[in-house]
Amino acid sequence: MIELVIRQRTRDLGSFEVGRVLPFARRRMVGPFIFFDRMGPKDIPPGLPREADVRPHPHIGLSTITYLFDGEITHRDSVGSEQPVRPGEVNWMTAGRGITHSERFERLRDEGGPMDGIQAWVALPAEREECDPGFWHYPADALPEFGEAGATGRLISGRLLGLASPVPVDSPQFYVHWRLAAGARLSLPAEYPERAVYVARGEVEIGGQRVDAGSMAILAPGDAVTIQALHDAVLMALGGEPVGPRYIDWNFVSSSKERIEQARADWAAGRMKLPDLDDAEFIPLPPKIAGVREPEPMS
Repeated sequence: MIELVIRQRTRDLGSFEVGRVLPFARRRMVGPFIFFDRMGPKDIPPGLPREADVRPHPHIGLSTITYLFDGEITHRDSVGSEQPVRPGEVNWMTAGRGITHSERFERLRDEGGPMDGIQAWVALPAEREECDPGFWHYPADALPEFGEAGATGRLISGRLLGLASPVPVDSPQFYVHWRLAAGARLSLPAEYPERAVYVARGEVEIGGQRVDAGSMAILAPGDAVTIQALHDAVLMALGGEPVGPRYIDWNFVSSSKERIEQARADWAAGRMKLPDLDDAEFIPLPPKIAGVREPEPMS
């Protein structure tokens, strides 16, 4: 029932920690999901340094999903968007042929407070890798919700259990935020060939195996699974149809090595437009190294 459990690898960024789950050496993707970072949890005092912000940087070939449990992040991008995202809301950005963006902690800098959330990427299918870039924001009340005894959920993107999110996905997938009271059970159907459950808080049991906070359980295909909360728990369930193997280099994702090389050259040469409302600085292209270069945290 569980094929693999991935424990997040934590990196201290000074102001708070980020836990990297995907990509992982033994499991690069789950459906189209190719990147999964947990930011926080952390109580941040006022005066957060600007160095904690994610400066403007580029992407190709993917969509990013920002979803928060606590806090606020302000997004700005090269298609002219400026949008804070708050708990329960979705910021969805499709890079396609190329986009740049920044993520800044302006409200936390002024007021302080808790910060906790997930940054995920989905790889675009090959026929959509060069689509026009775009950005969409959805408030919490625009997203479908599940409800049963002791378990409530919000469908962030895709389709599951007869519900459909308004978020514009490019391939079959699902992404759900579930909250379970201690002892509650839920069933995750076998609607997709690749599925995973990340435990953000608490502890659950899946097929007789315990999975604790900070871990992602990769599920075997073919059968519905029952998830039981051993304590109050917060989960992210995700998956979908595979889109095929992808190359990943820094913040670029593509089915083509040559396309990634072109993206690197474009960023180094300043050919990718910076965000309209945040163009005074940017993250330089890191040196090329052998093998896979991990993405920037929270990018």
